[in-house]
Amino acid sequence: MQRSAGLLLYRVRGASVEVLLGHPGGPYYRNRDEGIWSIPKGLLDEDESEQSAAAREFVEETGLSAEQIASPEDWIDLGDVRYKSGKRLRAWAFAGDCDPAELHSNTFEIDWPPRSGKRQSFPEIDRFELLEPTAAAAKIHPAQLPLLERLLAQLLESEEDSD
Repeated sequence: MQRSAGLLLYRVRGASVEVLLGHPGGPYYRNRDEGIWSIPKGLLDEDESEQSAAAREFVEETGLSAEQIASPEDWIDLGDVRYKSGKRLRAWAFAGDCDPAELHSNTFEIDWPPRSGKRQSFPEIDRFELLEPTAAAAKIHPAQLPLLERLLAQLLESEEDSD
């Protein structure tokens, strides 16, 4: 079973929350929008902890430096989700801020057009957006929706505790 880990950046603006999601790059997702966006995430390397993988993947997929990520002690544990394929994703959230237009992802290569023998490079994530919960829920991959719901529930609980 494949294991991956990721981080969900969120920011609070007044009474609203926004989360950072990325649109998958490459030609297969070019004309698709709803239900495919993702938190920055990726597969664990051998002998790598889930938290280390989450931080590494966040840096690789956003271009932000590790210093711009909150310390793991400050992360909100969002638990695991499973994809229909059986792949498991462990995620955390952290409070932060960024300009989505300035983020840039690492790239991957595939034969494109298919079976042409020509290799083309594409960004793993071709664009980012900070989205309010309703918009994020429509765009996020269905398997990841519980992560968003868990974050919002924990933020609401924290707000109630501080009142």
